Amino acid sequence: MKHIYLAGPFFSDEQIDRLERVEAALEKNPTVASFFSPFRHQYPEYEFGTKEWAEVVFKGDRSSLEAADVAVAIMDYDEHHVDPGTAWEVGFAGATNKPVIVIKEKEGGINIMISVPGHAFVTDINDLATYDFEMMPENEWNGEIF
Repeated sequence: MKHIYLAGPFFSDEQIDRLERVEAALEKNPTVASFFSPFRHQYPEYEFGTKEWAEVVFKGDRSSLEAADVAVAIMDYDEHHVDPGTAWEVGFAGATNKPVIVIKEKEGGINIMISVPGHAFVTDINDLATYDFEMMPENEWNGEIF
């Protein structure tokens, strides 16, 4: 069973809804031992936006990403713009040779720096409940690349 790092934005109701649906699918998946969702680890003991808070969040998220076997990343584009934190997490996962499962539910393309290192691409969140994180089947992005 695999340990997953869940990367994705949570700055709007739409993004939070998508993130919660991904979490629910991962909870149902028998090949997932656990997952870390930064959305659930907010460090309320630190004042939001302070340097102290930023350092704790960064170190905690990076440590959790290092400990994970796989990254699952929600590419929640606004036109051609993706959340920079999610993009960083995908880049870090790629740099540390972790497979990245890209969730792309919305219409539109994906930046080349996401499409090339992506291990598998999922367009229906429900498919995450049955994705085999042990066998890690690959597929390619077949949509627009920019």
